[in-house]
Amino acid sequence: MGSVEQATTGGHLERYEEALARDPMAAFGLVREWMRTDWRSLFAELRERRPVFVTPAFTVVTRFADVVEVLSHEQVFSVRAFGPRLDAALGAPFMLARDATPMNWREKGLMQLMLDPRDAGDVRELAGRLADELLDAAWPDGRIEAVHGLFRPVALGVCARYFGVPGPDPQTLGRWTRAVVADGFANFLGDPDLQVASVAAGAELVAHLRDRLAEQRAALRDGRDLPDDVLARLVRSSLPPGSGVTDDRIVTNMAGLPLGFVESAPGAMVEAVEQLLLRPYVLAEATAAAEDPERFDPYVWEALRFSPFFKLIPRLCERDHVLAAGTPRSTVIPAGTFVLAAPASAMFDADVVPEPEEFRLDRPRHHQLFFGSGHHACLGVHVALPVIAETVRRLLLRPGVRPAGRVERTLGIFPDAFELGFGDGGREG
Repeated sequence: MGSVEQATTGGHLERYEEALARDPMAAFGLVREWMRTDWRSLFAELRERRPVFVTPAFTVVTRFADVVEVLSHEQVFSVRAFGPRLDAALGAPFMLARDATPMNWREKGLMQLMLDPRDAGDVRELAGRLADELLDAAWPDGRIEAVHGLFRPVALGVCARYFGVPGPDPQTLGRWTRAVVADGFANFLGDPDLQVASVAAGAELVAHLRDRLAEQRAALRDGRDLPDDVLARLVRSSLPPGSGVTDDRIVTNMAGLPLGFVESAPGAMVEAVEQLLLRPYVLAEATAAAEDPERFDPYVWEALRFSPFFKLIPRLCERDHVLAAGTPRSTVIPAGTFVLAAPASAMFDADVVPEPEEFRLDRPRHHQLFFGSGHHACLGVHVALPVIAETVRRLLLRPGVRPAGRVERTLGIFPDAFELGFGDGGREG
């Protein structure tokens, strides 16, 4: 289906080596900046010249097979790189901050049961209704700030009506999730201000959920009807004796739902729309296909391959490990190494993904790593898929969608503004 012009490659490694010889911290800062602003070119060079990029501070893994190896060996490459920060924010052990422990298996299985894949159709319909309401309100102006005017409100609406976590108000819930996720997944330098904000936000989120759970317990005792949301399902469930799933554990696991959704879903929507707008011929095809969700959705997933929301996934190497054993790039990863697996790079590895620079709709799902891979792959993928795709589809059902400004991001990761125009400045007809 064609491709946009590839980013030029070359020169990063030489500049890094020169900086490293002068000042290791300056070299580290250089790589961090490239990862935020020039990641496509950097990863292309690393895949070709140094696919396992070892620095004094971290190791970046760029090839498809190696990224999957890191993400699939949770007892070697653990989530201890960020897990303690999530524990601190929630004030209790969090199952997704654990690797294949009994608590992790038990509570992840429980939450997967509550997030029933059969809900996908209803959740998609909910996301579509929310998106249309927001777009209708913006339509007379012919312009919308899509992050806070569309993408985040849809995600927060799904949290309220499907998860059963409305927050005191959407803005407060959004503030809580941003603070916790920013510290857990973007605070590579250990900024103490981000850590303090995360702990404070997490405490407020947990207290709110504790109150919500108590309210629903009381409603159930009084014989009042409960909504069919995830929290209410947990309240109505009779769990086996000795399961260990106390109300405190329910609160902690419920906190994980908005933390895993409110930032990543809108982030993915921004990335997908931006990539489609960069390719006018693909945008035209996607717009023509938007009447049919089955035809339309592959455009969103291929757009996300070009720019996933989380481009790097942190892990901590727990014991010495030979990565890519038996290949020319075989590398010993020492215990204690901070490892950054790069799905954004892996999905452009031509050894696995044919014609990676081409925008193709026929790629198999296992080539799409934007929901992770292995033991810690996205817990709520059956919800995330329809919400992301349907929100983008409802946007492109409006005529004349076009960029009206650049995407603005916090910490180089979290989108905070994306101005879009549509129509001719007002309602037609």
